[in-house]
Amino acid sequence: MRILKRNTVRDYAAKHARPRAALAIWEQRTAAAKWQSPNDVLQDFKSAKVLNGERVRFEIGDNHRLIAAFHFPSQVAYIKFIGTHAEYDAIKDVLTVDLY
Repeated sequence: MRILKRNTVRDYAAKHARPRAALAIWEQRTAAAKWQSPNDVLQDFKSAKVLNGERVRFEIGDNHRLIAAFHFPSQVAYIKFIGTHAEYDAIKDVLTVDLY
């Protein structure tokens, strides 16, 4: 998958030490993946949650979440949100959030 807004992940990791290793793993696995559906994502990230046919929420470390939207035919991942659990819980609609 090609990760758009990859610097968003790297900038977040630079500011937050605790999820840094988990973000690096997410980025490496996602960049190497050839997923064709949300179910494929779940094979690599057991704790992920499919939000709809294109969006998946990932647990990053012990207190952070990341939402990515995938366009599987073109193998592109779009970062839509990254933040703490509390920031995630404050999102009104995880299906439309688009912070980046």
